[in-house]
Amino acid sequence: MEIKKISDGSKLTVALVGRLDAVTAIQFDKDLSKSLDGVKDLVIDLAELDYIASAGLRILLKMQKRMNNQGNMYIKNVKREVREVLDMTGFSRLLSMEEEPNKKKLVIGF
Repeated sequence: MEIKKISDGSKLTVALVGRLDAVTAIQFDKDLSKSLDGVKDLVIDLAELDYIASAGLRILLKMQKRMNNQGNMYIKNVKREVREVLDMTGFSRLLSMEEEPNKKKLVIGF
């Protein structure tokens, strides 16, 4: 897995490329934990993440809890395969996620 970081003042954008599994989750946790001092807005871009395992979900939840205490975190650009895992595990309700731009909302008119 590759981790790309872009810092802009108190905003940090982290893009994950590849697979977030048991091995790479450890690397991601160490790398990101060191980078969060002074960060008020954390954006996790999953546009290039192909797979997420339970260890990766745990790290995302850990980061969400930390950012709830020091600012905001949201996840964007989630691929369908990864979104399915987040939905099936209930993590999509626990994590702040950007609305999918092409997702149609159900509108009921009377």
